[in-house]
Amino acid sequence: MPYTSSCDCLHFINEELHSYILPSNNNVPYIGEKAAVEVEMKNTVMVVHGPEPFDRGDVARIMELAKPQEVIVAGVMGRTAAEESGLAVTYADDPPSSVVRNAGDRAFIVNHGKNPESGRIFGDIVAQRVGAEHGLVQIECSDETIYLWDNGDRKLAEDLSACTGFPVIHAEASPEAAPGIRVIRGCIPGEAVFVNGVVIGVATAGEVVVRHSGRKLEAVAGIDFKPHGLEKLLRKGSIDPASAWCKSGSLRSRTPHACTGAPLVGRVLVIDHCGHMVYRHLDPGVCGVLSIGDDTTSVCAHICAHRGIPVFGVIDGDCDGIVEPSYAPGSVVVMAGDASDDDLGRELATCTNGEEVCWQTWVERALHHLHGRVKIVVDLRNGDQHNALC
Repeated sequence: MPYTSSCDCLHFINEELHSYILPSNNNVPYIGEKAAVEVEMKNTVMVVHGPEPFDRGDVARIMELAKPQEVIVAGVMGRTAAEESGLAVTYADDPPSSVVRNAGDRAFIVNHGKNPESGRIFGDIVAQRVGAEHGLVQIECSDETIYLWDNGDRKLAEDLSACTGFPVIHAEASPEAAPGIRVIRGCIPGEAVFVNGVVIGVATAGEVVVRHSGRKLEAVAGIDFKPHGLEKLLRKGSIDPASAWCKSGSLRSRTPHACTGAPLVGRVLVIDHCGHMVYRHLDPGVCGVLSIGDDTTSVCAHICAHRGIPVFGVIDGDCDGIVEPSYAPGSVVVMAGDASDDDLGRELATCTNGEEVCWQTWVERALHHLHGRVKIVVDLRNGDQHNALC
């Protein structure tokens, strides 16, 4: 049922989207201007999803206008962009829906989709998982809209509208898909499609539908599967389509600025086809990362660049271009010849036992071990701190 009010505030009803626009105050400013009205925004928590709200300046502006008590970042690339922004935020290693549920009654989420439709679809997915009883308040920056999903906090939505000048649209979350089915909406044909950080194929339509049957993932519609990607995904164990992290398109549009700063001596962290997990294992004792797989190497290099952590990437040339890599000084990437990147990477991983090593020395030993079987395609060993004697 659409929301109704005795004060006749219903301005517009969209039957297809099950949404309506709440009345806006024509006297409030648009984002970037100083708020013309004082609103009560105490005890609010702003949850930020993805890198775009940071890269485009949305987070900084909303923080200035709404003055949330806390800002929590959800998502791997969102954390990278947040660290580069220098803003005072905290990080959560949980899905956005879990972060919102655990953040209290006055929590809202900020997103900047690749287009307004994609942004609304993201909010719909989060609202499904949060649940209609709890509801959700979403600021979608791609079209400067505040969505009030289901039984979300209307007072919070109106307060945010007063701060930003964005209209409030009430919306109802879509029903969940049948068990074992996952629908990935908002795709653009030709985009890479991810499940749990692994590229499983390329979208051929705006909606991708996959089905989990036993230990297999099957294409229902809208996707050309990538067999090697499926093999990597299934190697990690059983998949629950309902809770899996699924998305399409690039992970981030901005290239990070590569810095220096990693220790010359420390542990080598091994990341095997799960670049989205790198933050769980990074600590000050890591002097470099061994990344196995093309997309994994791109993600690890991107994340580690601004921290100054070099990578040794083992690839086979099937990169899907999901994120622009930027390499820290000391990084090396090799392309496998006849053998697979998986096999060569695991050979090196077996020699990495967590003990402290000199990164430069470890790289030289790795290249010696792989001599004649790989081609060096990125080499940033010269002219940086990692060429110092350890």
